[in-house]
Amino acid sequence: MQDQHLYRAADGTPLSYRRLGRPGGPAIVLCHGLAAGSSQFDADATHFAARGFSVLLPDLRGHGASGAPATRAPDAFTIATLANDMAAMLDHADIAQVHWVGNSLGGIVALDLVGRQPQRFASLALFGTALALNLPPGLGAVFPALYAVLGADLLARITAANTTRHKPARPVIADMARAFDPKVGAALTAHVRRYDLHESALRYTGPVLVMVGGRDTAVNLALRPSLRRLAGRPNWTIVDLPEAGHCANLDATDDWRAALTSFWSASASTSA
Repeated sequence: MQDQHLYRAADGTPLSYRRLGRPGGPAIVLCHGLAAGSSQFDADATHFAARGFSVLLPDLRGHGASGAPATRAPDAFTIATLANDMAAMLDHADIAQVHWVGNSLGGIVALDLVGRQPQRFASLALFGTALALNLPPGLGAVFPALYAVLGADLLARITAANTTRHKPARPVIADMARAFDPKVGAALTAHVRRYDLHESALRYTGPVLVMVGGRDTAVNLALRPSLRRLAGRPNWTIVDLPEAGHCANLDATDDWRAALTSFWSASASTSA
């Protein structure tokens, strides 16, 4: 059974998440990246729900079925604001602790929240997520410009082709990109172009999994130095997925699911 739930953020923004699986089962959050949505994880949610998990699929503000502040001002799209939205979701769902799986922006949001509210996390898994970025200013203007020049449909198809080599995954990515508001992209990019969440990540002592997509070239340039810094920490597990791109769940599905299942099993054994 799948249910959609609506709640409001602290600033009144209407937000949405879907929930499926066994009530009372171990809780998983599958959180999407920038210009995507919860539909990125539809098949994975069904897979894990059938195995006894309770799965939450949020749409971050400005994405999917969630709303956005009318002004689309950057101040309404800080990393901390999105993280607080997710804490409010867990409160609304009455879930004390989750296994968080974040892709790209969904991982960035989790890295912020885990440093401030670590008690909410049974574990943290990241893919397509750099722990720090330092990109030039002005990137936010790229989103509206590309949508204006290319149009939403063509840009969505180009985005999908550049995101994955796995052709069956491209329609999913294109549909999410086509529905995305470029003004939201501009507001979010003002914050995610430059951040450093190493200290937040290092404060968390629970189990962490980083899945490194072999074909996620751009993110890996920023991620690899962080992994060298984190190598040897007993609570960090790093797994290479050679055929995975930025959205590993869509183009290396079996390996991605297997890595998570093994990680959660090992984490449960360690806790026991």
